[in-house]
Amino acid sequence: MTRIGIVGSAGRMGHALAHAIGEAGQQMAGGVDRGDNVAALAAKSDALVDFSSPAALGATLDACVAHGIPLLIGTTGLTADNHAAIDAAAKQIAVLQTGNTSLGVTMLAALVEQAAARLGDDWDIEIVEMHHRNKVDAPSGTAILLGEAAARGRAIDLATHTESGRDGHTGARAAGAIGFAALRGGTVAGEHSVILAGEQERITLSHSAENRAIFARGAVRGAIWLTGKPAGRYTMNDVLGL
Repeated sequence: MTRIGIVGSAGRMGHALAHAIGEAGQQMAGGVDRGDNVAALAAKSDALVDFSSPAALGATLDACVAHGIPLLIGTTGLTADNHAAIDAAAKQIAVLQTGNTSLGVTMLAALVEQAAARLGDDWDIEIVEMHHRNKVDAPSGTAILLGEAAARGRAIDLATHTESGRDGHTGARAAGAIGFAALRGGTVAGEHSVILAGEQERITLSHSAENRAIFARGAVRGAIWLTGKPAGRYTMNDVLGL
């Protein structure tokens, strides 16, 4: 039985994680939120799962390194400094960082990479996502994950091939660009479509999240898998053996 601690336990994902841990027959070691002692939680856990905020990530990484336990990071909106801190911690502990812990999205990203690699760059790639009205970052972490998958398939750098926020007279679409569109409204848990548009034909690969429980179940599976792994950075692809 794996003892899993939750960073951000009072949030909606925190509650879903607590349920998923019990559902999986594992033990919840406890939870922390803003102002709580994450080091004390790490001391009694076999692994931590963090769905809190980019600002809280540094303290979580430090606690996991100090106690030699792995960390699964599902927090989105991370900065370059956050990623540098993850890289540093991953030299000492196992860290799985992802924009989406859903097993279905993980498989979708693998399909997107395969399609982008096999279709020519004359096929335009557009990523459309929709989330609930309270989501604060855009594009979503999942949309970026899918964009990175497409970029890997094309062997290009996503940062220099991104188009987003089109408005007004923008001119023609840049050749080889990966486009992003973000929609917000209602209580949508998460919908993502990757459109590959060629001459007179289109392929749409999509995923719909009906409940955030799917993310919690994937995160718990990832945390269990991560326990006992050597130091390094991991992804959900590793969990599924892709």
